[in-house]
Amino acid sequence: MSIKNIAVAFTMGALASAGVAGGALAADPVPFKVGYFTGYSGPFALSGQEADAAINAFLKEHGDVVAGRKIVIIRRDTTGPNPDVVHRLAQELISREHVDVLVAGDYTPNALAMAGPSTQAKVPVLIANAATTSILDRGKYMARLGFTTSQVAVPYAKWAVAHGYKRIFAIYTDYGPGIEAGAAFKKSFAEAGGTLVGEVKPPLRSPDYSAYVQRAKDSDPQAIFIFAPAGEHPQAFLKAYADSGLKEKGVKILATGDLTDENQFDALGDGTIGMYTVFHYSEDHDSALNKLFVKDFYSFAPAHTRPDFGGTCTYDVFAAIYKLLEAQGGKWDPDKTIELIKGMKFESPRGPILVDQNRDIVQNVYIRETRKVDGKLQNVEIDTIPMVDDHGNQVKTN
Repeated sequence: MSIKNIAVAFTMGALASAGVAGGALAADPVPFKVGYFTGYSGPFALSGQEADAAINAFLKEHGDVVAGRKIVIIRRDTTGPNPDVVHRLAQELISREHVDVLVAGDYTPNALAMAGPSTQAKVPVLIANAATTSILDRGKYMARLGFTTSQVAVPYAKWAVAHGYKRIFAIYTDYGPGIEAGAAFKKSFAEAGGTLVGEVKPPLRSPDYSAYVQRAKDSDPQAIFIFAPAGEHPQAFLKAYADSGLKEKGVKILATGDLTDENQFDALGDGTIGMYTVFHYSEDHDSALNKLFVKDFYSFAPAHTRPDFGGTCTYDVFAAIYKLLEAQGGKWDPDKTIELIKGMKFESPRGPILVDQNRDIVQNVYIRETRKVDGKLQNVEIDTIPMVDDHGNQVKTN
């Protein structure tokens, strides 16, 4: 049976009867409905597999009843970046299924498509993965638990200059998050004393990177900064990079973490070894909670599916939902929910996170190097930039 567009209520038996925070022993007759949006079909199916394994891991650890409410997850397949489809499906979930909260699990255009229905019906949207900073300006009932491209690009530019990379060619994908990442990196890089020797913007769909990498080669940089979404882009770029001879010339790749997503390592291969990337999560992150999450994730994930940033942020969305429901004694008032999420902080598999007064995420940013660890490619954290806000600024969180 396909899981596309089917409501699935997770029943955890003994775990549920044991209760979760708040000591619930039985579910309220009125379930708490979560509308979860991500790709479940075609080339985007991996997103759905990742999300399902992360959700199951969370439910295994915390049960499926909180403050007397049974948690019901209603999945919807975005089929990729399709805002018109997502807008219609969001309206249907609100009007027909009476969902309590929507979760945006993939692309910026899809999250933006939820803003209108969310605002009109006062249904909160929690963003697990949509990285354009300005999204929250479009809906006052939206909050982010994922990341923004500025959050990783700004400190990365400063780190690059501090580590001797002062002549860089920039490649960033021509859509919202890519344009934001490129602009943020350029500004921060220049302020830190670096020189951008050139830049290009490949299209979002089906890119051929050979011409772009040749332009980078002609600019004689020390390194290439690249932002590209996980999927077909990393393979296309790395092939062009390998063919160009830039690696032999010592031109380093400085990428955002999308380029070495854990689920792409099998396809990308050992050519990624030695790359530097910046991101908010790594499967190799050394904490007790992450080790538990990784273990439980693998117990539910299909073969060759690994925990990455998408699954981790989905896990954290459900942690936030549970905390918000518990704080309201099982009730779910939209305005109170949005007020309660401001200032919420807790430990995540990625490290400490905080939702600030602007409803946006504050978290550690990690510089990683791709290495082989016990025969497995991993993003190994080599530096930490603590508690960075959505604009890339470090903040005090005491």
